Amino acid sequence: MKGPLLGAMFSRHVKRHPGLIPLIGFISVGLGSAVLYLLRLALYSPDVSWDRKNNPEPWNKLGPTDQYKFMAVSTDYKSLKKDRPSF
Repeated sequence: MKGPLLGAMFSRHVKRHPGLIPLIGFISVGLGSAVLYLLRLALYSPDVSWDRKNNPEPWNKLGPTDQYKFMAVSTDYKSLKKDRPSF
């Protein structure tokens, strides 16, 4: 393989242009936040069913006090009562 490695070339470029450091930092934080949010949606959302054989409808197993939204501004989930039939 000819030429410098990618990591060495990247570090040399950042040393020449130190103004890129905040840009790289903010892009890294943004990408990391997006990945963590997508993992949260995939693992904890009632709309996603990873095991369709044993749990085909996971949204029916949610209780009225289960909070599945990321942020609830005006809803207190602990005080809700069941207003739907059991299946």
